[in-house]
Amino acid sequence: MRAPLPSSGVGADARRPVLPTAAPDTIAASDGTEVDAPGAIAPGPPAPVAARAPERTGRFAAFIAIGILSSRILGLVRTAVFSHYLGAGPAADAFNAALKIPNYLQNLFGEGVLSASFIPVYARLLGAGERDEADRVAAAVGAILALTVALLVAVGMLATPLLVTLVATGFRGDTRELAVRLVRITFPGIGLLVMSAWCLGILNSHRRFLLSYLAPVGMNVVLIATLVHWGGRGLADDRLATTLAWGVVVGSAVQLFVQVPTVLRVAPGLWRRTALSPSLRTRVRDDVRTVVRNFGPVFVGRGVVQLSAFIDSTLASLIAPGALTVFANAQQLYLLPGSLFGMSISAAELPAMSSLQGRADEVAALLRERLSAGLRRIAFFVIPSAVAFVSLGDVIAGAAFHYGRFTRGDVVWVWGTLAGSAVGLLASTLGRLYSSTFYALKETRTPLRLALVRVALTLALGYVAAVPLPRALGISPRWGTAGLTATAGVAGWVEFLLLRRALNRRIGPTGIPGRAVTRLWGAALASGAVGIGAKFAAGRLPAVALAGLVCGAYGVSYLAITAALGEGESAAVVRRLRRRLGGPARA
Repeated sequence: MRAPLPSSGVGADARRPVLPTAAPDTIAASDGTEVDAPGAIAPGPPAPVAARAPERTGRFAAFIAIGILSSRILGLVRTAVFSHYLGAGPAADAFNAALKIPNYLQNLFGEGVLSASFIPVYARLLGAGERDEADRVAAAVGAILALTVALLVAVGMLATPLLVTLVATGFRGDTRELAVRLVRITFPGIGLLVMSAWCLGILNSHRRFLLSYLAPVGMNVVLIATLVHWGGRGLADDRLATTLAWGVVVGSAVQLFVQVPTVLRVAPGLWRRTALSPSLRTRVRDDVRTVVRNFGPVFVGRGVVQLSAFIDSTLASLIAPGALTVFANAQQLYLLPGSLFGMSISAAELPAMSSLQGRADEVAALLRERLSAGLRRIAFFVIPSAVAFVSLGDVIAGAAFHYGRFTRGDVVWVWGTLAGSAVGLLASTLGRLYSSTFYALKETRTPLRLALVRVALTLALGYVAAVPLPRALGISPRWGTAGLTATAGVAGWVEFLLLRRALNRRIGPTGIPGRAVTRLWGAALASGAVGIGAKFAAGRLPAVALAGLVCGAYGVSYLAITAALGEGESAAVVRRLRRRLGGPARA
């Protein structure tokens, strides 16, 4: 991998970047949950400006990570219970395919799009102290979103057979009919989940991250309870899958309504009906237009990314019976590092980056500083995750899924799919933060163009690797799932490198020093050898106990090696652990 250029510092001879703002000298700022906006900097020769301490987002990222981890752990528990009762049979494939369509539309209209289009505008208004205007904008965006999603749900329920054909081309007969029925049941939950994402945008802008990312726990609790209660009654697979689809709707309602009280508390102006002054009405209208204008490119960009997921699902359904479920189970695992570390850091940074104020070169320097620090934090956690998927994927998949009708052969199948995902895990996670930086600059077209490149590569390479390549190599067609994840990783690297080059042209050089990347990979590989040794030394243990022992040895080894190499992130982790355990805080 070609090492990124270091990003710290702005020399006197650094080129002045061009930022895509209407008034680059009047960018709103915030360094906390509520602050007064600093004064605008007049054009011309810069006067000395009092330095403001940069907003620290580490604690916010930790809150997001806690919420995501809690949700993902329960998601894995849900998948394990699901595998116990439904295994990897036709009903399981139908249910997983049915979830793809609502998840696709939720992601299309939900968190990713709103984060990129709504949060930059809303956070800027809050940072400028314009709380009434901010709440009016949020209310208008919520109304537009609710109307759009209601129409979408109605059309989607009518077009369900066509959608099932698109997402699961390989389904035939009873499996297809069941998938159509399940999609129609789950479709109303889409509207609830999209409005939940609107709540998340408001809460994130107010730096209330924990609740919004803990809310999906409610969905998982409902689904686990549904499986345990009805699965133990000996229902036929198709009836259990149908009951679980109704559980998705109930869980969606829980995910939304646990956030509503806090949203009303932090944004009381959402329901205010007082008359607006002409000037405020004009500003609100302009702000809403900005959100809608930004929404378009981001919507298409997210649609392209979701189209890539659709393509993967369609190709997986062509590989072999059970491939779609194995692919979905592998996704549960390989998306975890990206969500836990990439999403948490990107979500915490987006409001902070959106609120920066100063001249263009000052904002660029602050963005480089924030971005490069975030990239190093992401790499510190994602690189060992990628190595673990390759070296210890059987242990991880066994602890998550080896229950009931999910066989050892299925576990090995998941392991191969996980190993393929390691190819692009780092690139896709770092690329998320680069995209967030573009969104903070209100530049939404560049991520869209590069997402199109990624999807084109995913389609072309994915088909070759998933369908004809295994036959040409004389191996089982089932290993096409590993080809899918590996080629998606190649496309992810192309997108990441293009994103980095485009952003470097705007704000100057960014990235992680090459030596730091080399040290992290070396530490992860050495720790992988320790984990493999622990796996063979442990002998026969229950799957969860084996995973705890082996992954524990792997993690301790990685932390020790990186600490010995002087990695700052390792020292920070040690300090946090010491504080939690009541010991001295020094690293």
